[in-house]
Amino acid sequence: MTDPPAAEVLLEDEHLVAVSKPAGLLTQAPPWKGPTLEDSVRRHLAPGAPGSVYLGTVHRLDRPVSGVVLWAKTPRAARRLSTQFASRRTVKEYWAVVEAAEVGEAEGAWEDWLTRSSDPSGVVHVVEPDAPDARQALTRYRVEPSARVPAGAVALRLFPETGRTHQLRAQAARRGWPIWGDTPYGAVRAFPAGIALHARALTFHHPALGHGVTVTAPLPETWAGQGFEWPEGAG
Repeated sequence: MTDPPAAEVLLEDEHLVAVSKPAGLLTQAPPWKGPTLEDSVRRHLAPGAPGSVYLGTVHRLDRPVSGVVLWAKTPRAARRLSTQFASRRTVKEYWAVVEAAEVGEAEGAWEDWLTRSSDPSGVVHVVEPDAPDARQALTRYRVEPSARVPAGAVALRLFPETGRTHQLRAQAARRGWPIWGDTPYGAVRAFPAGIALHARALTFHHPALGHGVTVTAPLPETWAGQGFEWPEGAG
């Protein structure tokens, strides 16, 4: 199996490690599915014995999405961080470019009900609230005026308040604004690696020290290559 790319570490101490995930790399998977971000982090922590380290998963990113991923280095940290995610005490900010001429209001909120994927494509569907297994998905959005994108596209800052599978991808597509490059959800423009959805920042409480922590991940170079200009200080 090919080794995964080296982990780009954004923050690390004895309790946790936050890294920048490249688009196209699985967060986790069985060994036969190829290299993963988890493999990369394990090699960073213990190059000689990556399988020997404890690495607690507290959240994930979809394969085509880039950005911040946080891992726990102890069971206690994993429990405390997982509780924060489950109780919605973390703040997640994503940057996205959607295929749309405009999106109406400059800011607002999306509320939908999603089901788990029931077919090999993995696509998640928006359903009525009373549909079987329907789960509420809540996201705040804001148009980013400082970003420059090609005609027929809009730059958004997205703040999901729930953590459903493919939440942002399904909600954007539901409104006719698929994320650039996200062909399973109706996008028609190609993106060189993954899709134009980036987990820009994650804010949480340190599992041992208790203070607030915000970790940010720089945009991949592929964004500039597509003609996207998004100032690093935006927002």
